[in-house]
Amino acid sequence: MDYYGTLGPSCNDENILSKMIDEGMTGIRLNLSHGDLEDNKEYIEKLRKAENITGKKMKLLIDLKGPELRTGTLKAPINISEGEKIIIGEGGIIDVPSIIFGSINNNQQILIDDGKILIQVESFDEKSALCVVLRGGTLKSSKSMAFPEANINPPTLTDSDRLNISKALEYGVTGVMLPFVRNKQDLICLRDELLKSNCENIEILAKIENKSGIEKLDELMDFADSFVIARGDLGNSMDLWELPKAQKVIAEKCRKYNKPFMIVTQMLDSMHTKKVPTRAEVLDIFNAVVDGASSIMLTGETAAGNYPVESMRYLVKTGEEALKYINK
Repeated sequence: MDYYGTLGPSCNDENILSKMIDEGMTGIRLNLSHGDLEDNKEYIEKLRKAENITGKKMKLLIDLKGPELRTGTLKAPINISEGEKIIIGEGGIIDVPSIIFGSINNNQQILIDDGKILIQVESFDEKSALCVVLRGGTLKSSKSMAFPEANINPPTLTDSDRLNISKALEYGVTGVMLPFVRNKQDLICLRDELLKSNCENIEILAKIENKSGIEKLDELMDFADSFVIARGDLGNSMDLWELPKAQKVIAEKCRKYNKPFMIVTQMLDSMHTKKVPTRAEVLDIFNAVVDGASSIMLTGETAAGNYPVESMRYLVKTGEEALKYINK
């Protein structure tokens, strides 16, 4: 069983990382949506120091940009309020990928930052859109965007992804996570890029984050080493009450094909600000392991939360209790 954290400001210290390792962490993720491997060199150096302190080697996963759509960089976080009218794109307050304007329609809803913010298109042209805010909040740089029912098809890999893959061996990367896998061609594209960089031994983790990925699960099974049930954007692609069923369907399919899978997103979300999780959260972790997950991961809890060490303790101890229950 693997227990992953995510690198970020809250654990950018070898002593904190050492404590997370002592709590049972076996690997860590680096989200490259916010910078390339070179930009995150300091994080990786701190991880290596923590490995030396503890005498334990961590798995290192890089989460590529892939065909994911994100907002642009902001000079500072901005607050947007329900009912407010905003412009996205050229001349607007939020920079967005230009590819979206060829695929959206009036009344198109756009979920930002895992759905924390919801806006709806009122009018648009080829460079911008006027939107009304249906659910407001504080927006920071480079947050995820989801467009339910819109047919937007960005390329599988960005130039940044290719650069990071070329440096994967240099930085000791053990696995590559590809977001928003839509079909087997996405995974073939990633595999070819890894081969070009002599990275054939690096694991491919296919992130299932939309309905296309779920519908193509059978064809994907031979082209990925492992699967990730990424519940943030997956929950944006459907009504939220449908998400539990989707998780069960993906897990069942992975078990059928004997493929390892990871469950991730909001496993201990309350621990961003609280030292003890909710009962529902520990039940979620327990059930994920009982359902056959080979690994579970914390994201913002360790990257940006107030209690990265405590979060890892609850993740590992709950997971180990689940394993005892399975093996009783």
